[in-house]
Amino acid sequence: KRQIGGPRDTFTLCRAKRFLDNRAPKLTENVKNAMIMKGGNTSMTVTQALKDIYSLKKPSAEFFSKKTDSSLFLFGSHNKKRPNNLIFGRLFDFHVLDMIELGIEKYRSLSEIKNSKCPEGTKPMLVFAGEAFDHDDDHKRLKSLLTDFFRGPVVPSVRLAGLEHVLHFTALEGKIYMRSYRSLLKKSGCRTPRIELEEIGPSFDFVLRRTHLASDDLYKTAHRQPKALKPKKKKNISHDTFGTKFGRLHMQKQDLAKLQTRKMKGLRKRRGPAAAAAAAGETSPKTAKVEVE
Repeated sequence: KRQIGGPRDTFTLCRAKRFLDNRAPKLTENVKNAMIMKGGNTSMTVTQALKDIYSLKKPSAEFFSKKTDSSLFLFGSHNKKRPNNLIFGRLFDFHVLDMIELGIEKYRSLSEIKNSKCPEGTKPMLVFAGEAFDHDDDHKRLKSLLTDFFRGPVVPSVRLAGLEHVLHFTALEGKIYMRSYRSLLKKSGCRTPRIELEEIGPSFDFVLRRTHLASDDLYKTAHRQPKALKPKKKKNISHDTFGTKFGRLHMQKQDLAKLQTRKMKGLRKRRGPAAAAAAAGETSPKTAKVEVE
């Protein structure tokens, strides 16, 4: 038996403490990693699709959940009943929260589209088009899941040249179309550049299959934020849909008679006996009568 307390034991305990501290809940969580898995029976389409999605997700893609602290996963499989199948999912406290199954009907890989690609790790802009993403419950949860999967790291600010990668999702007639574009800044003759979109791949035509969604209570618990992160409400300050800040000022009642206006010769006050006579002449007979009474 060896007595605990030597330098090697101290180093091991410190390393274990750092590991546990890194796994502990934080006010600002780490970037969500994703583990990408291939089933025992897959097709070439599914295999290549997993590789392309891995390229979009890099460097936040891993292989094991608890070992690498991954909260997202993607599983690819292929069989006669459900060909070219992809399952997107996410975890809460290392338990399955949501799973949505998508079937690949049409696919073009990164290598098939011969255009310049975006650098690895570029934060994409996510665009969702279609009424189903706002009204249908399954599509709402799919929108939330895809946002979690592809949004990348949270950054305080982004420069204009960094808005380079666009992921566009369209829900139409029961299908989901995923397209990947590179934004090109062209000369426009003014300060604001003209923007053109160039498709860079991959390109997917999905059909929505089975879903396994969390209950409303569990979903609400998973999205609960610590009180320290909730913004404190400030009196008389509001924001509109676009994030513009508005402030409300409370002022005392103003006397419009003393309001300073533009000075004009025709509006100057008269002085002396002439002004008194003019004032007496301007008084109406009804007003004069009331004053007398």
